[in-house]
Amino acid sequence: MESSHYIVGVGGGSGAGKTYFINQLVKKIPNKHLCLISQDNYYKNIKYVPVDSNGVKNFDTLESIDLEAFISDLRKLQTGQKVVQKEYTFNNTAKIPKAIILHPAPVIIVEGVFVFAFEEIRKLLDLSIYIHSTEEIKFERRIRRDKVERGYDEADVTYRYENHVTPAFKRYIEPYKKVADHVIVNDGRVNEQIVFISELLKSHLIK
Repeated sequence: MESSHYIVGVGGGSGAGKTYFINQLVKKIPNKHLCLISQDNYYKNIKYVPVDSNGVKNFDTLESIDLEAFISDLRKLQTGQKVVQKEYTFNNTAKIPKAIILHPAPVIIVEGVFVFAFEEIRKLLDLSIYIHSTEEIKFERRIRRDKVERGYDEADVTYRYENHVTPAFKRYIEPYKKVADHVIVNDGRVNEQIVFISELLKSHLIK
């Protein structure tokens, strides 16, 4: 499909630092020029999420994502239509989901752990950015995030990381590091890389 929008995919393992990278990037580009669509808001209803051999829901599979809705909303943004969606709260019953309104913009960022694993999404990307971090850092961030932000038990987080997150990373995520247009190593130099990417995106803004 022909598109006047510059579509950027940002992927990488859980806890690699995608959210930090994007938040810092957003600060350097005016809001009217940028739209963010996140895979996190396209998880299927929990009753449709696959279970592992121990009967534990496995969200780290391609089948856990409503790809049809994800693609549909991305194409709407491509054609200049706004998108209205409900925030996914990761089964945190204490959190009230917010209504999210996405407005089409010259630069559309598609973010999520599986954005490169879906061929339908890869074909729409003009630029792919892979965020890399060490396993130790990713695990520490996952523990901290899921306990504090999502209210998960630490034993549950550890089980899912070892049995779901790590196998999914090796199968669906890590292979795309070799073919991404840019690999951002999430270390002390990440801010320099953010400046570089922000300038690159600004060069593609439609006047």
